[in-house]
Amino acid sequence: MRLLHLSTAAMFILLVTVSTRAQDDHQHHHGAGEKLGKVNFRTSCSPRAANQFNRAAALLHSFGYEQASTAFSEVLATDPGCAMAYWGIAMTQNHPLWAPPTPGELKKGSAAVEKAKSLSVKTKRERDYLAAIDAFYQDHDKVDHPTRTMAYEKAMEQVFTRYSDDREAAIFYALSMLGTASARPVDKSFSKQKRAAEILNSVLNKEPDHPGISHYIIHSYDYPELASLALPAALSYSKIAPSSPHAIHMPTHIFTRLGLWQESIQSNLASADAARRLVAKMHPGHGSFDELHAMDYLMYAYLQGAQDEKAKQVLNKLKTINKLDDYVIAAAYSFAAVPARYALERGRWSDAARLILSPADFPWSRFPHAEAITRFARAIGSARSGDPASAHKEAERLEALRKMLIASKDPYWPTQVEILKIAAEAWIARAESRNEDALRIMRSAAELEDSTDKHPVTPGAVLPARELLGDLLLELGRPAEALKEFETSLQTSPNRFGGLYGVGRAAESAGDRKKAREFYLKLTALCEKADSDRPELGHAKKFLASN
Repeated sequence: MRLLHLSTAAMFILLVTVSTRAQDDHQHHHGAGEKLGKVNFRTSCSPRAANQFNRAAALLHSFGYEQASTAFSEVLATDPGCAMAYWGIAMTQNHPLWAPPTPGELKKGSAAVEKAKSLSVKTKRERDYLAAIDAFYQDHDKVDHPTRTMAYEKAMEQVFTRYSDDREAAIFYALSMLGTASARPVDKSFSKQKRAAEILNSVLNKEPDHPGISHYIIHSYDYPELASLALPAALSYSKIAPSSPHAIHMPTHIFTRLGLWQESIQSNLASADAARRLVAKMHPGHGSFDELHAMDYLMYAYLQGAQDEKAKQVLNKLKTINKLDDYVIAAAYSFAAVPARYALERGRWSDAARLILSPADFPWSRFPHAEAITRFARAIGSARSGDPASAHKEAERLEALRKMLIASKDPYWPTQVEILKIAAEAWIARAESRNEDALRIMRSAAELEDSTDKHPVTPGAVLPARELLGDLLLELGRPAEALKEFETSLQTSPNRFGGLYGVGRAAESAGDRKKAREFYLKLTALCEKADSDRPELGHAKKFLASN
């Protein structure tokens, strides 16, 4: 299956390389060699301002929110009467696939809408765009985020319906649907995501170099059941907008879903480098949250191939970053997840038990779900190194964090923290020799995780619950049951080191030497670039040498 994925990827790379047109004539240029893709958003602004507006819109489509806000302000400097530039500023304060806007962002976005409404808006179409984003900001101090997100989607649907020849309306309407899908519990039919992808694919052949289309197709299909459908978009997006660190990173969402670790590594190395160069220009002396985001995906990919020395370099780099360009969810998540992954994926339980929230002066109170990752790692590490008392304390903190998130009316993260808490409680029960309780609790964690899906901020669970269930069953001498759980886990998390080794070890223990050999061969192929002596890999090689 991995060879099939790789050959498919190679084929699409060739097709994209052959079909990509010369970019120089249509790319948006601001600095030397800047390439952001092609956007043609019709406005009533002056001709010079209209060109600037298209560049700002290209940045917006690649989630370069800070740059886009500055670029829309430059439009206003050129044409103070360009009401749509205020629309653009308002759009940069709403991050539909990341997290709800902060109070400061809501205030700034709302003010931009009001400023636009005070101007003479020249066309009905522009008034409709402004009315749509106004629906998002209206009564933001009284109405919750999911409700306002839905109001924006409904308003954009009207724009899309009213202006059938407006491709930007189609693209932003598709994004609005993805926003409402991410703001509410997961719909396993993926109806909105599929509808968004249908709309985006309908305009793709007309605007093949538009950054938003490929970008949002990736997000539409960023699910195990759909990921292969996004491979063409994943392979083209970074070529469309190579000046955007986010565009370079986004293909790795699909590479991760398909278990293409070396492809993910190369893309995230490039994204991290681009992010460092960009932040050096915009915020000298600061670290980049885009780089941190790439580093989490890098850590995840390196660990699957037992490239533990490379992973350690990522961790060491993380420890040098303190002051950031922006304190957003991606930064918080990466600061917590990178060290947790490094300890847990390698089975270093005592190291996991000693993890601390770092940097110490980071505003952790704004990100309870990120703190939960560290608490989970400490709980699992304590339980699996024989200290259930300490693990209990961490589980209690996880419950407190879950309640904080519920109180904040967060629609997604309370469930994710609950999964972590339940999994921790299962391993606490195992540490206390309550084995049947441990299995019952761990099964409930796996079932709850199966009913949800990952957030775009992360490449995947710090440790998949069903994989943890397989580990527990193996420990309890029930390899046939463990085998089933590991195989199920691999269906949604392909080519994970722990999953492949788990199937091999469970099959070996159950007496199925043929299957054990099959999966140990897959594991050793996966780890062809390994730079560590993981005992699991050593065991697999020893088995293969004698069978």
